[in-house]
Amino acid sequence: MSAAPLVGYSSSGSEDESEDGMRTRPGDGSHRSGQTPLPRQRFPVPDSVLNMFPGTEEGPEDDSAKHGGRVRTFPHERGNWATHIYIPYEAKEEFLDLLDVLLPHAQTYVPRLVRMEAFHLSLSQSVVLRHHWILPFVQALKARMASFQRTFIGLEVTSGHAQFLDLVSEVDRVMEEFNLTTFYQDPSFHLSLAWCVGDARLQLEGQCLQELQAIVDGFEDAEVLLRMHTEQVRCKSGNKFFSMPLK
Repeated sequence: MSAAPLVGYSSSGSEDESEDGMRTRPGDGSHRSGQTPLPRQRFPVPDSVLNMFPGTEEGPEDDSAKHGGRVRTFPHERGNWATHIYIPYEAKEEFLDLLDVLLPHAQTYVPRLVRMEAFHLSLSQSVVLRHHWILPFVQALKARMASFQRTFIGLEVTSGHAQFLDLVSEVDRVMEEFNLTTFYQDPSFHLSLAWCVGDARLQLEGQCLQELQAIVDGFEDAEVLLRMHTEQVRCKSGNKFFSMPLK
């Protein structure tokens, strides 16, 4: 069996939270009968105070320069938590050695390619959860993941594809329970090695991928080092992480 194939690809309503204020009702003793309540007087807020909280209603400004030029798939809104289901991959030294050979070669075709900081296999698209949905969402995921066995994968899954489709099917059921977007119809399971801003598929497809594949195929023990023992599925929602162990 040859080493895992390399692929080039491009990436692809909210509720308002409010608290009921205190309201006066007729006959509740809030003012004496026959008397007209005094009108409330609003004083203007000084500019010096307003300037302390720029863009409060719209949410924080999304500065793509702080994220390597990446732009959010959906705008940031207060109370919304970007959520993603995936299988983590703990890269060994041999894997990083291979990446140290692959990336410089790929950068001769697309210089702006940047190495991934962490590696994973996605089981869902990025979706938006309201904060109060997070715990019931994770509980539903844990119930769906409880019966799955561990498995092995490479850069792109060449065996065990059906088992990963079963995992995605369970994740999709939870997504549907919360009226969220399900995964792609015909997904390709893979580990992302590098990324860049913009669509660079034309530069990567063809000769570049063939040369990178040759490097992988010729790398010592490539078939072994590109396998991964999958022990858990993770859910990242905002800055919170949840782990669902597999049997």
